[in-house]
Amino acid sequence: MIKFTLKCDQDHSFESWFQSGDAFDALAASGHVNCAMCGSKDVKKSLMTPRVRPARTAVEPVGAKHMSLSTPQSKAEIALVEMRKTVEDNSDYVGGNFAKEARDMHLGDAPARSIYGTAGFKEAKALIEDGVPVIPLPFMPKESAN
Repeated sequence: MIKFTLKCDQDHSFESWFQSGDAFDALAASGHVNCAMCGSKDVKKSLMTPRVRPARTAVEPVGAKHMSLSTPQSKAEIALVEMRKTVEDNSDYVGGNFAKEARDMHLGDAPARSIYGTAGFKEAKALIEDGVPVIPLPFMPKESAN
């Protein structure tokens, strides 16, 4: 596993883990790497400091902590986990049908309810231009995450 510092075309910086450099290249080329802040798919590797790990046989310092990648570490990560749980517990996941479902509810062709899912940039822009009340979430739905 390797952690890359990434930057999108909107100048947002964030980090993400990949199986290898080749895995990042393949995922990015196929459009599966998105900016964690704005969702842009135009993401490139940024300058980063290499992390050198001691040999496996090295003695660990007393009191060393092992941190899980799946355990939130900062207040921001904890808030995102709580937000995801709230959205998932109180909304219907509609996947790629998000734009259609949101538009149908806005027009009164479907009952109003809280939904979340995925929409392409052009679909989301059209919803906003048409006055459909939508907001981007600061996380990818679990069903869409890498």
